Amino acid sequence: MQRFTELKVWQRSHSLTLDIYRLTAGYPPEERFGLVSQLRRAAVSVGANLAEGAKRRSSADYARVLNIAEGSLAELESLLMLGRFLDEKHAARLLTEADEIARMLSSLRKRVAQSTLDS
Repeated sequence: MQRFTELKVWQRSHSLTLDIYRLTAGYPPEERFGLVSQLRRAAVSVGANLAEGAKRRSSADYARVLNIAEGSLAELESLLMLGRFLDEKHAARLLTEADEIARMLSSLRKRVAQSTLDS
């Protein structure tokens, strides 16, 4: 398995997480424990699951954790859609990036799952 920091999908998700933190810093204080917290946790979860999965010993375990990362990314996309009422321009850009990361993540999971079948 390669180091998670070398994965393009991890690098992009990490960058997206930093963007989420910057975006939500400008959200209203009353959203701090609501939407801000949920957006940040979902974003962090994507990269954290990619890192965890990269250390799994079996391809099946890796694929399962990648699927969890996909779920966290879908949660993030849903929350960004909700957050558009606070910042339409930035949320739309981040949604586009999340969609591209989702494709990369899906492709990686499929390759990992296929390697389980090939073994």
